[in-house]
Amino acid sequence: MNSFILILSVLLLIYAAGNYYIGLRFFQSFRSIVEPYTMLYWSGYTILAISKLVGRIGRIKFPGFANDIIIIIGDYWLAAAYYFFLFWIIIDVGSFLSDVLFHRQIIQGPALGLTVITLVGLLLVYGRWNACNPRVRQYDVVIPKGVSNLPKIHAVMVSDVHLGTIVDNTRLEEMVNKINELNPDIIFLVGDTIDEDVQRFIKKKMSEGLKKLNSQYGVFAVLGNHEYLGSDSQSAIEQLRQSGISVLRDEYQLVNNQFYIVGRDDPTSVQATGQQRLDLSAVMQGIDTKLPIILLDHQPFKLTEGQLNGVDLQLSGHTHHGQFFPNHYITKRLFEIDWGYLKKDRYQVIVSCGFGTWGPPIRIGNCPEIIDLMIHFEKEA
Repeated sequence: MNSFILILSVLLLIYAAGNYYIGLRFFQSFRSIVEPYTMLYWSGYTILAISKLVGRIGRIKFPGFANDIIIIIGDYWLAAAYYFFLFWIIIDVGSFLSDVLFHRQIIQGPALGLTVITLVGLLLVYGRWNACNPRVRQYDVVIPKGVSNLPKIHAVMVSDVHLGTIVDNTRLEEMVNKINELNPDIIFLVGDTIDEDVQRFIKKKMSEGLKKLNSQYGVFAVLGNHEYLGSDSQSAIEQLRQSGISVLRDEYQLVNNQFYIVGRDDPTSVQATGQQRLDLSAVMQGIDTKLPIILLDHQPFKLTEGQLNGVDLQLSGHTHHGQFFPNHYITKRLFEIDWGYLKKDRYQVIVSCGFGTWGPPIRIGNCPEIIDLMIHFEKEA
């Protein structure tokens, strides 16, 4: 708990410092206009900067339409602040280098401030459009195990939908229709289907939308970190199961006596249950490794564990591929694979960048996706 408080305090300090820097640079740019209204400027700016925090607290203390508006404002500000910070850093570093190398500084003033606002505004407009236009990404994989009367299976995989305030029933209906149009044999939801606030999911009757998913072998899901961060993971599980979804938590299911689906609990579960998730070897006890084994694990950490335990195909999400450019350079460092396809001998991994968004409904540098996956079962010669 002490380490959590320390990390949270550091993050809040960084957030506050970054926002102050942004506010100061805009104040300097528009000084001739806003200086007579300094108190009003900083008061308004502070309200904007803390809207994200107020919205999160308000989910518990004063839920409702007004708080939903605060949440939306806070989410958009988070994206705007991120790019404001990057632009001002680039400008200030460029100005310093220009002064040192050429004895000239970049011209400051309202024109510069308006340019920064315009550029970030255009980025947010594009990012919003991009986030609302998912692509269908296709993969063909071969599992070198023969299955009686089943040469292949057509699967659809979706991760990180984040259903709630931002990703609403309209987006849910769009996702369900796209999946059903693909006519899959089986559907996999690999975590963060619900975005923390389960009550929002319940109030909007989103389980009714998920019930419309159609496939021969059904819908299988695992939990992600956001189902646990909402501190009501049991309700999240109940809602998914009411939607006709099989939720696997450190357990497996033999489907039609032909292949296995293994579902791992998310590591974040320790915050809600006080217990660590099981080792994969314990989860897979009793599995016949002669049959294909498909593992659903929200976070693509410790991939060697799947490889050592005979998993044929792992499906993961979580990374969002950074969601905001250039964050993908960070996720590439954090994960062995942060997006796409990886093959290690017989072990294969597919990581999706997700359908929805966390926080800001903005995607820049990556596209939301639904994975259209054809899995071939071919016995080795």
